[in-house]
Amino acid sequence: MPEDFLPIAVLIILATGLSFTILLLGQIFGPRRPNPRKGSPYESGMRPYGKGQRRVPIHYYLIAVLFILFDVEIIFILPWAVVLRDLGIFGLIEMGLFVAILLIGFVYAWKKGALEWD
Repeated sequence: MPEDFLPIAVLIILATGLSFTILLLGQIFGPRRPNPRKGSPYESGMRPYGKGQRRVPIHYYLIAVLFILFDVEIIFILPWAVVLRDLGIFGLIEMGLFVAILLIGFVYAWKKGALEWD
């Protein structure tokens, strides 16, 4: 059984190594000529006003986390749909419970006002 996962482990090791190699090559051979004009924030060619970093309401992060959460959970439904006939009634009941838990989380977020955009 562990030998079945060997190609995946090799792929993960190669991807990680290649990622670090590309980052390292960019640091070594990339241009380094900083100046104040390059370091200034750019917004549509207009001079910036105010601080460069403003406080962002937590609501934006909450919406992003909820989107990722529900998006990843929906991804779990696709493999289930592919093998539905093989799973039979047990698979149908398990997915019903999964969707019920999703629905409870959705209703909770809705009641807490997490989906309100003001």
